[in-house]
Amino acid sequence: MNHNRLRSCAAIVAACTALLAGCASTKAPAPTSFDFGPVAAPVTPTPAAAAIPALIVADVNGPATLDTDRMFYRLTYANAQQALPYAYNRWAATPLQLLSQRMKARIAQGGVKVLSTLDATGGVPVLRLEMDEFSQNFASATQSTANISLRASLFRGHQLVDQRTFTRSTEAPSADAAGGASALAATSDAIAADLLTWLATLPPR
Repeated sequence: MNHNRLRSCAAIVAACTALLAGCASTKAPAPTSFDFGPVAAPVTPTPAAAAIPALIVADVNGPATLDTDRMFYRLTYANAQQALPYAYNRWAATPLQLLSQRMKARIAQGGVKVLSTLDATGGVPVLRLEMDEFSQNFASATQSTANISLRASLFRGHQLVDQRTFTRSTEAPSADAAGGASALAATSDAIAADLLTWLATLPPR
């Protein structure tokens, strides 16, 4: 009887050891990085190029929460005030960097010569961009939208020429990080198009 009990205990210990070993060998999924993808085919030069042939485009500024590679989302149907991070998904760069690159690329595609702050020369207008919102918001467990709000200010010298806030939303193709990244890229492109249209309406120097 004692031998049977010993065998039983040994079998239980062996099973538990195997289970623990299996748990220890299980690794968390490898993080997946997202960016805005390649810039689409160049657009036809816009009237903005005639109004502003050259432009210094400063990097986008924004809150500290957008100066990180973590991807966040909000469950607006549960708690709109809480930003939640995706566990295994990251941006390839910070949202501020991604949007800076995208805006400069799209403005250049519109025919405007884009200069950096290091290339500043007298008389070239300066475009400053401030991001107020950059988020993926879930209205339900299966439906989300990408939302971006960007404030643009154009200066000539130290004088403000005009300021405009651009806000756009795009429905995500899937209720996950990949869908959010795709929708945020599309929203960025839509805002860039709005920005070019606005620049074309500004008075020439």
